[in-house]
Amino acid sequence: MSAGEEAFCVDKEWICLSTPNFRGNEKKYVDEAIETEWVSTAGAFIGRFEEHMASKLSAKAACACQSGTAGLHLCLRHFGVSAGDLVLVPTLTFIATVNAVLYQSAEPVFFDCDEHMCIRVDQVEEYLERDCHLEDGRTVETASGKTVKAVIPVHVFGDFCDMDRLMDLAERFHLTVIEDATESLGGVFDRGRYAGRPTGTVGHAGVLSFNGNKIITTGGGGMVVSNDEAAVNHIRYLSQQAKDDAVYFVHEEWGYNYRMTNLQAALGLAQLEELDMFLETKRRNYARYQARLAGCGYGELLPFGSEEGSNHWFYSFALRRPDPAKRDRLLQYLNNRQIQARPIWKLNHTQTPFRKYRAMDCGNALQFYDRVVNIPCGTNLTEAQLDRVCEALLAFEKEDRG
Repeated sequence: MSAGEEAFCVDKEWICLSTPNFRGNEKKYVDEAIETEWVSTAGAFIGRFEEHMASKLSAKAACACQSGTAGLHLCLRHFGVSAGDLVLVPTLTFIATVNAVLYQSAEPVFFDCDEHMCIRVDQVEEYLERDCHLEDGRTVETASGKTVKAVIPVHVFGDFCDMDRLMDLAERFHLTVIEDATESLGGVFDRGRYAGRPTGTVGHAGVLSFNGNKIITTGGGGMVVSNDEAAVNHIRYLSQQAKDDAVYFVHEEWGYNYRMTNLQAALGLAQLEELDMFLETKRRNYARYQARLAGCGYGELLPFGSEEGSNHWFYSFALRRPDPAKRDRLLQYLNNRQIQARPIWKLNHTQTPFRKYRAMDCGNALQFYDRVVNIPCGTNLTEAQLDRVCEALLAFEKEDRG
């Protein structure tokens, strides 16, 4: 949750977008970390959190870090993405996905989204086949001569990218796949050759986020997971300033201060114990919204491509037709009734820092941007609050004078 979002939730009359849910062992574990005086980037809870997460996701290893952004950056560094390399990214994602690419002085190439707001794999394939060629075991963008090094698929709002096709393309074109699962923890693919695999465990590495609005939180934090144990070990090393000798402070590489603290990990371990309950609540609340809003004439609750497998992290209410003015009136209408809602992110290829980089035709993403409003989805919501949101959404069209 951002500082702006926190301001909404001071007033208990507000229905907030997504607030943390602390009903388990959070206080017990944090108190233990404080009582033992292990509060910084060393302590038993960090290792326990990593081990429990790896076990939960059936991954071989995990590295807890300061944020999902840090996790993405560490992965790009480990897998050799460097200055001038090209990284394929969706335009419809939180800006952190793209910022991490710039941290390595690499360049993003922006792609449109599919019907589930995830990267359009057919467009990625078209670009690789039409605009690139293979040369000495790498993919080169023909016009620029730059190496296409990696792709970062994002499981937007807990829906799933087409990982079957994307992994095939990655193998064919020698690309590293860094799976941005920052919004999809708890999601499990339910079709294709990765059926039964948790999101974040299909690519060469996956990245999770534990920001305050995520399905579990450490306040701020993230984690890299992978079935490549050596990769995770190197990423962990980089996250601790690449320290080779803790006594004499020997460093054979340059690294980062990206390690998660023991206090955060204590909170995260307790939250992880509650994950299955959170998933059940998310799906139940979504179903209640879906039933109440089924007859809405001007908009609809967008379905998840995988109703069974998705973690149902964020709920997207979409106008029937693109209409940014009406979208903004709806946001204001909800705000006036003390219901926090937000549009989706401004598309990254239109952001000032990124306008100079190449973007494909992003017509689908532009339509979603003009249609979608995210509505309250936290696991703390009561049935009365859910009904209040539905009543406001259903009443809007009668009262809208736009």
